[in-house]
Amino acid sequence: MSDKNDLAKDRTDWAEDRTILANERTFAGWMRTGMAAVAVAIGLRAVFREFEPTWVAKAVSSVFIAAALYVYWAAQASAAETQKRLSDHHANAQPNGRLKILAIILAVASAGTGVILWML
Repeated sequence: MSDKNDLAKDRTDWAEDRTILANERTFAGWMRTGMAAVAVAIGLRAVFREFEPTWVAKAVSSVFIAAALYVYWAAQASAAETQKRLSDHHANAQPNGRLKILAIILAVASAGTGVILWML
């Protein structure tokens, strides 16, 4: 009977490890989505360079920058919440601090991009 219990525990541990890795892939996907929103903002500014009034193109670009900032925040918060509920066994989970630092760096860079778009 002990072998069945050990096997069940191993399967549970492996499932938890797979969930941790899936959480990290999901976080990376959301970071890519945020960066894509910034790319759209830059693209809009480039496409509508001659558009009058210029503040309209800048405002629409700013919406995409704001969306990127929200995506970074939401992804980090969701990933951190998921990691709190799980324990790694064989996989080594990325520390929550590392995920937070990445989200902050991308948020600051995206906000800077928004400022530059308004200055152009």
